[in-house]
Amino acid sequence: MKVTDVKVRKINGESRLRGVSSITFENQFVVNDIRIIEGERGIFIAMPSRKTSKGNFRDIAHPINSETRQIIENCIKTKYQDLLDNPPQEEDFSQNSEN
Repeated sequence: MKVTDVKVRKINGESRLRGVSSITFENQFVVNDIRIIEGERGIFIAMPSRKTSKGNFRDIAHPINSETRQIIENCIKTKYQDLLDNPPQEEDFSQNSEN
């Protein structure tokens, strides 16, 4: 499956959570709430999950093989790094005195 879109939202704060991402495949299927986490060995990607009644976490959606996982991780990490290197410009909505 071809990745056709990746969106990343940076999270500021003191937790290890650095961002949240969504990834679209073939303009037909999207996976939301992929977490970007700062670990001891750098950034890692955590697929969306939910807590079970026993207190464990279980992935809601995840890649079946390591090749697909690598593609997803590379796309998200690249987009996240691009966001860090080129932060979006804040728009100025103030009134222009020339009007």
